[in-house]
Amino acid sequence: MSRTIALGFRVKSGFAIAVGLSGSPDNPELIARFPVALSDPRIPATKQPHHAGIGTAQEDTREIQRLTTIIEAIAARSVDALLADPRIAGRRCRAALVVGSVIDPARVGNLHIRAHASEGRLFRTVLQQALEARGVTCSVIVEKSLGAQAVKTVGRPQGQIKKVVGRLGEVIDGPWRAEEKAAATAAWMVL
Repeated sequence: MSRTIALGFRVKSGFAIAVGLSGSPDNPELIARFPVALSDPRIPATKQPHHAGIGTAQEDTREIQRLTTIIEAIAARSVDALLADPRIAGRRCRAALVVGSVIDPARVGNLHIRAHASEGRLFRTVLQQALEARGVTCSVIVEKSLGAQAVKTVGRPQGQIKKVVGRLGEVIDGPWRAEEKAAATAAWMVL
């Protein structure tokens, strides 16, 4: 078994799905799937800190900062727990984060859409910072370009990549959804 673990994350609002792979780029092996908390369920506003309510942007910068501080602490604890998992602990890791967008929120005119863009950037950034602070190098991939980038990086046709990624999920209990497949594809790219 390879000493390197490749971690792929599909970052969402308030959480991420992580998939760990080992093996070789020619023969990736699934280690596990992990939920990664990026918000506190006891504080619902941490799931959407740039929203003041449904369809309403949060304009109180002190409240956004308070929630961001909580989110950073949750992300740090979640990454610590992930890296302490016996299947990963003591092994060198690399990671790739799959995100919906990397748009600069300041370039978005609609306040509600800007709030979503701000949250996307926040969750991506806190997860990346928590990983890098623990020595895990990260790359960021926009989901829309994941397939084309995987073809270039992995060096296989897209259909073959999808087939291999689909088979990876056969060894786990529970669903193997689009989030897990995106995370597994990203992990394969850094394997």
